Amino acid sequence: MEVLRQLSNTFWSPNVWLPPNVTWSDIAPGSRDDVHHADYKDLIWPLPLAGIIMLIRYSVERFWISPIGKSLGIRSTRSKKAENIRPLEKLYEQSHRLDDKKIKLLAKQLNMNERRIERWWRLRRAQDKPSTLTKFCETSWRCLYYTYSFIFGVIVLWNKAWFWDVKNCWYGYPHQSVTGDIWWYYMISMAFYWSLTVTQFVDVKRKDFWQMFIHHMVTLLLMSLSWICNLHRVGSLVLVIHDCADIFLEAAKLTKYAKYQKLCDTIFAIFTVVWIITRLGFYPRIIYSTSIEAPKILPMFPAYYIFNSLLIMLLLLHIVWTYMILKIVIDSLQKGLMSGDIRSSDSEVTESSESQKSNGVSGKKVPTKTE
Repeated sequence: MEVLRQLSNTFWSPNVWLPPNVTWSDIAPGSRDDVHHADYKDLIWPLPLAGIIMLIRYSVERFWISPIGKSLGIRSTRSKKAENIRPLEKLYEQSHRLDDKKIKLLAKQLNMNERRIERWWRLRRAQDKPSTLTKFCETSWRCLYYTYSFIFGVIVLWNKAWFWDVKNCWYGYPHQSVTGDIWWYYMISMAFYWSLTVTQFVDVKRKDFWQMFIHHMVTLLLMSLSWICNLHRVGSLVLVIHDCADIFLEAAKLTKYAKYQKLCDTIFAIFTVVWIITRLGFYPRIIYSTSIEAPKILPMFPAYYIFNSLLIMLLLLHIVWTYMILKIVIDSLQKGLMSGDIRSSDSEVTESSESQKSNGVSGKKVPTKTE
């Protein structure tokens, strides 16, 4: 225990996390009558709140969103099951991938027609795919949350000086009060990301699964450290910027599932513009403030480099996702509409060229991001 205590004291040294000549006791709750500092113990609240959010989500999806989806004619059934061929099932469990070389090898080993193997593989992969209604429900929930979170964030930040001038994030630091509305904004946001981290393993699996997992982890780490170090001002700006574009992304997917193609294309175009403005415009402005403006106002400390590294990591993810989004836009303009799901599931149609021909499509899925 003594070793752990020493490691903890070393890790949480104020020389690392706080400006020079500032200690943890200086920013502890109640240390000053004129400032209400953030309390690190409050970080426990997002965990039970995440459970409540998951219960709310279950209720909303089952009793409200699902009936709406069904009324729109969205399918709740999956593709028909593949016939029971045990050798193929064993190989499928080992790897879901299928190419021409593997097809020919299986045809020889099992004495089966290549077309029959391809058809079985397609049906088996389709069997694992969730129904369109399931995806509609999940997407609707995220769209509702991001809409609420963005509106709530703007309302909370509207009368805050740092919302209009980022440099106000640094004036008076670390002695900056946490108001009740900022407290709730932070706690609910963290609770939502905790809930996403848990449900991601049971929700529809996307091609960017690990990208999103890293995104959630980095976001939670940033929020927790910013709360502990009383950097909630810049943290709240990062939050509100991230919620805006996601509303339109989820809305575009909803209209895709409901087969309103023109509306889907229009919303996705709006999403692309909003994404570029917020993620590659406003967000780099925050990084500029943390990198250039903050050192002119505050004495620097080691945690500064930790926070900036995490912020830049998120920016790199944004750049990767922007590249993928622009590929979708170009592909859409060439084909006249958006092909496939906006964020494809992990279930791809077989990769063999014969399979692609039989499906009559290119086999290309759209791999964009959300959150």
